Amino acid sequence: MLVHHRHSFAPWDPIRYIQRTFFPEGFPAHAHRGFITLTYILKGGFEHRDSMGIKQYYGAEERHKGKHSQWLTTGAGLLHEEMWDIQPDDEGTLPNFLQPSSQELYQLWLNVPSQFKLVPPKVELLGGDEQTPTVVENTDGAGTTRTIVIAGEHGGKTASVETYSDLAILHVMMEKGSKWKHIMPQSHLTGIIYVRRGSIIIAGQRIPTHHTAFLGEYGTDLVVEADGEDEADFLLLAGEPLNEPVAAQGSMVMNTGDEINRAYADYQALQFGAPWDEKLSDEEWLQHVEKYPSRYKPRNF
Repeated sequence: MLVHHRHSFAPWDPIRYIQRTFFPEGFPAHAHRGFITLTYILKGGFEHRDSMGIKQYYGAEERHKGKHSQWLTTGAGLLHEEMWDIQPDDEGTLPNFLQPSSQELYQLWLNVPSQFKLVPPKVELLGGDEQTPTVVENTDGAGTTRTIVIAGEHGGKTASVETYSDLAILHVMMEKGSKWKHIMPQSHLTGIIYVRRGSIIIAGQRIPTHHTAFLGEYGTDLVVEADGEDEADFLLLAGEPLNEPVAAQGSMVMNTGDEINRAYADYQALQFGAPWDEKLSDEEWLQHVEKYPSRYKPRNF
């Protein structure tokens, strides 16, 4: 699953202060089991807390120190909250009391093979050349492209994150008139492109902004051209099919209906931890998760 979020929070908006009394600014504590969530921040940021007692800030602003992504292996189960890190935009031109906080991100749900669905949960932040290297290229002298390798490999550079199946997640930014080439491994029979900005051309077909293209299974050489006089920006998702049954309900992704029922039974029995109010202070939250931790957290916690 891929979702492209875009939000803005203005400090002077009176509706916002009424709305947030019943509609929290973010995603309060909720449960997951059996897959990976990737949250890739393009603008703004998130504040994360979970039932293993971990708190993190990450995002695209200077205060986040380059950690733009969170890779959350939900494994056997945990609760987490992701609340918007609402501060004035770094590149804003207005005084802080007027400057909106802009938020833009991708969230992906990645299925995992059945043997890894009940591993201990783990959360890690990604960003920087050692974890998510950037590849700068100029194919055929047509213009420069920049590729951030979030997972998998491109142009001889490999992301650091451990994946449980063969996959690639690439964020590609193209100058106008440029070309981008990628060698798809033969195992990557699934390929999806989502265009964030501009438009691109693949095999003579134009793909405009906010459209999704599903790639065919023939050939290994993927060539993308930036269309027209504008820059282009897209996300490539590719990987080897798992060829396993999938059962999904709410926030759980397993292989069978019985496994889904077991996941919700374990959640109701507080095996993932107990939900908390997002308004709790850090001290109150820590006391709560010490009392109601995820029983699946790694033993070294």
